[in-house]
Parts: sequence; C-alpha cells; structure tokens
Amino acid sequence: MAVQEARQSVEAGAHGGGCTCGDCPHGARAGHRRAVAEFVLKRDEFAAGQGLPAAVAHSASASRQWVSEELTQSAELVAERGRAEGEAWLVRMWSRTAYTVWAGVVVLLLVQALTAIGAGWTPARTAGLLAALLTAGALAAASWFHRARGGALAPVIGEDNRLSTSRAVAVAWVLFVAYAVLVLVGRLAAASDPAERDTLISGFDLARGAGVVTVLAVVCAIAVLVRRVVGLRVLGQRLQKVRADRPRAADLLTDDAGRGTFADIQYVVISTVALLFAAVRLARRPDQLPDLPWGLAVVVLISAATYVAGKYAEGGRPVILSVVRAREAGDLDAPIRTGDDIEIRGAGFVPPGAQGAERLSRMTVRVGTVHVHVPLVPVNGGFSNPTDAVLTVPVPADVEPGRVEVQVVTAAGVETNRYGIDVTD
Repeated sequence: MAVQEARQSVEAGAHGGGCTCGDCPHGARAGHRRAVAEFVLKRDEFAAGQGLPAAVAHSASASRQWVSEELTQSAELVAERGRAEGEAWLVRMWSRTAYTVWAGVVVLLLVQALTAIGAGWTPARTAGLLAALLTAGALAAASWFHRARGGALAPVIGEDNRLSTSRAVAVAWVLFVAYAVLVLVGRLAAASDPAERDTLISGFDLARGAGVVTVLAVVCAIAVLVRRVVGLRVLGQRLQKVRADRPRAADLLTDDAGRGTFADIQYVVISTVALLFAAVRLARRPDQLPDLPWGLAVVVLISAATYVAGKYAEGGRPVILSVVRAREAGDLDAPIRTGDDIEIRGAGFVPPGAQGAERLSRMTVRVGTVHVHVPLVPVNGGFSNPTDAVLTVPVPADVEPGRVEVQVVTAAGVETNRYGIDVTD
C-alpha cells in the first residue's frame, strides 16, 4: 500500500503537500499521507539493502551514516506535513464542534417532545430547552473566537497539543452545573406563584447540591493541579514530553505513546457515570440542583485521587546503566577505541510519543566534548537503532584517549546521567 501511494503521488504531483484548501483532495491531509508513504517506501528499501550509492556501499559505517541522513531529511518532510495537517485539522474542527453542539440541542428537543406525549409540555421542559439554547449559543460563539485552535475543544487541548483528560472532565462538570443553574433560573423567571418561587430558590441550597458542588470543586482543582504538576516535572527533567501533531479523541484514555492507562480510563468512566446519574436527577427534579448522593460523590473523589496519583507516578528520567563495545560476528574482543561502535544500555531513551523517525533523529550522545547524532538503522516496519533501552553510536575520532564520560540527550531534551568509559589508542 505504501509503495502504491508513493507511486501515485509522483504521478499526481499537481499539488504540493502544503496545500490546505477546504475541499481539495490534495490538501494537507493528502500531503501528509503522501509524505508518509514515500518515507515508508524509502525506509523499507534501505532496510533491504537497496538504493545505496556505490561510493558508500563498500563501508558499513559510511553507508549507515548516509542512510541515516537520507531518512532524517525524509522524516523532517513528514513532520512538516504532519504539522500542516494538524493546523488544518484544528481550523476545520471549530465548525464541526459548533454543528455537534447544535445537534445536541436538536436531540434534546426530540427527547423532550417524545417524553411529553401523554404527560404534556411543562414549564420545566421549556426552561430546559432555553437553557440548552443559551449554552449552545455560548459554546458556538466560543468556537468561532477560537476557530484557529479547534473551536470548543480549545480549553481542553493541553500545551503538548493533546486532549487533556483532567480538563475535559472539569469542563464537562462545569457545563452541566451551568446548564442546571440556567434551568432553575428559567423556571424562576417564569414562576408567578410566590410559593413556587420560594421552592425554586430553596433548590439552590447547599444542603441539596453539596455533592455536585464538591465534585465540581475537586475536578476543577485537579485540572489546575495536574497542569502545574506536569509543568514542574517537565522542567525538573523528571517527565519527558513531546508535542503531538494534533489532538485525538484517544488522548483522553491513553498516554503520550497511545497506550491505554488505567488512571485516565477509570477517571473518565466514573466521571461519565456520575454525570449521567446527575442528569437523570435533574430531569426528574428540575426544581433543584441535582442531589448527587455522597456515596457516588466519594467514588468520584477516589477516582480523581487515583488519577492525580497516576500523574505523579508516570514518567521518570532516562538513565544509562552500562556502556560496552559493540562487537560484530567474527570480531576479536578488544578495548574501546576511536572509530568503534559503543552500545549504550539503559532505560527511557525514547520518550512516549517520540517513536517517529523525525523525533528519533534528534537523539544525541555526548562522548566527552563531542556530540554524536544517533544514526537511524532501518528494518522492515521500524528501526533497530535507537530503541528505548539500547542505542549504538560510533566513537568519533576527535575524542581524546583516556577516561571520557558518555551522556544521552533524548528527543525531549532530557539528559541522562553521565557514565564513564575508557578509550584507548
């Protein structure tokens, strides 16, 4: 498939990959897919030993360096196209979020109309519909003002260009509570009986909505706390973060590498269940704030505490455990000399979300005072070097014999510990 897309891109080269036309089939998304297909084709060809020029084919180190440079340049093009696609995707999302919000209002109207059959239309239904219209109007206006940042999704997109789980949960609770208050305000404005007005005002009592208010306060505080915790851990080099090309819905349930995480999943699931319960309570008792039972509120609080603990526990600084001389089959055992390959073993060399070639090509090893870029060694479907636990680099000729220190700098800019090795003449 990659080979076919690459060949089709050569034949259909009327548009550049950076085009971001609205309905153009050769827009940013097509340009990114085309660049990815060409990169995959080139990587697999190099992995099979094809495409090497005769000038470097005689030397293993020279051919490896040449292949790495070619893949790095191709990967930079893929990254550029990916960023263009991400920006175009954010621009398109503002209208889609606005349509989704108004579609929700239509669904609410249909549900109210169906449930009103036999029971009749009530002032509470009118207040609920008006509250939904006001909320949808506010969200649509916010989508327009933030149309370059994803519309209504802008508040839940983190600094790493991913959807934030803590912000999404907090925004959901804020919108629900705001909607519930608007329902009560609408009913209070339409009430003519003093007794009914007193009943509606008493519906705002803290004793009735203590559970919802407590959950709202906790989830909002967690959204602020998690942002602060992540920022401090990144600055302290205890957490590695790389920027994503664009937000994805899966970000709410996964880590930066796309793997599902228990802390995020349980937080989203339990918060969703509690919100559904509160929505049903509001539909049944539209004359007061939803009285979320303390048992369910405590479950949400425990889930939130688990989420925060997971944020504190994730990540870690990369570490070098050992450095040995890389030995190929048939080589004699010998000390490390300039020009030899060294194998650095450890953990955390590849940050989550940095498995792409463009990120891997940014990895650097400091050998003494010389900075060595880690070469990309392609295999079918990926790279054998570098990996999260092992990477191989040559010892440059500029390194002076003697005791030198080795240190890895990851794609996120985080430095490992220093590890000393002996280089002989």
